[in-house]
Amino acid sequence: MPVLTYRDALNQALREEMQRDPNVFLMGEEVGVYQGAYKVSRGLLQEFGEHRVVDTPIAELGFAGIGVGAAMAGLRPVIEFMTWNFALLAIDEVVNSAAKMLYMSGGQIPIPIVFRGPGGAALQLAAQHSQAFEAWYAHVPGLKVVAPSTPYDAKGLLKSAIRDDNPVVFLEGEMLYNVRGEVPEEEYLIPLGVADIKRPGDDVTVICHSKTVAVALKAAEELAGEGISAEVIDLRTIRPLDTDTILKSVMKTNRCVIVEEGWPFCGVGAQVAYEIQRGAFDYLDAPIERVTGADVPMPYNKHLERAAKPAVSQVIEAAKRAAYAD
Repeated sequence: MPVLTYRDALNQALREEMQRDPNVFLMGEEVGVYQGAYKVSRGLLQEFGEHRVVDTPIAELGFAGIGVGAAMAGLRPVIEFMTWNFALLAIDEVVNSAAKMLYMSGGQIPIPIVFRGPGGAALQLAAQHSQAFEAWYAHVPGLKVVAPSTPYDAKGLLKSAIRDDNPVVFLEGEMLYNVRGEVPEEEYLIPLGVADIKRPGDDVTVICHSKTVAVALKAAEELAGEGISAEVIDLRTIRPLDTDTILKSVMKTNRCVIVEEGWPFCGVGAQVAYEIQRGAFDYLDAPIERVTGADVPMPYNKHLERAAKPAVSQVIEAAKRAAYAD
């Protein structure tokens, strides 16, 4: 099976969907001539031309609005934000227009649009460029929110997102673009709303997504050396949330650790914890543990930045507390 980087898997997904459906087009900052700020759109301008790979000014509100209008007219836009930190300027179009139009039109006007780009912290990009916004967008009815962790998942989920008739917020981990993994040559789709068990286990469930999947898997490996078997669940889609997979795992292990890059207050993990206590309270043998980013703006200093991100050691400590092995 071919091994691709995360960025090349996304590139394949875009190319295949643009070849399959002439209504699919890509629009955003530097997606064309520059081949994409992170080279996800490499080669697409040459293959599909400037009418389907559209470079825009640095005006997120403007080109997001054009995308929403195009979706209302029956096209399938893929809107690339250079970073989700910049997309705050377009949140009116994402939240007030894309998310609400189907409902406000009484089901008459679907909005088949994907908003995609990198999110979360990279390396020393400081507070304004290091934010994980999954919880923000997942809060909004009408939006689907996707955060893949591997090249395989990134390709399959992006293809499904492009084919979906609803607006999809597609958050790519900024530090994942060079991650490599196996991606089948044959076409495949991964349905939105289905989590994946990345590592089976019996003693504690570790729930994560995007960049924290690698953190959780490394922690699970170290825990195994100490006799603790951790089951790692990659949410993949934040909304809709695969509650069934979460509950089945917790009912088996009776313990849970939730790991996310975002801030703790009103975070993704808060919703997951609610679903667990509502659906599997009687199965819990210990309080649910959460490991999150620090509740501060992201520091620029590299040592402080490292301390503000979820760490393998924190996941191990949380799992041991949940298993009463600390």
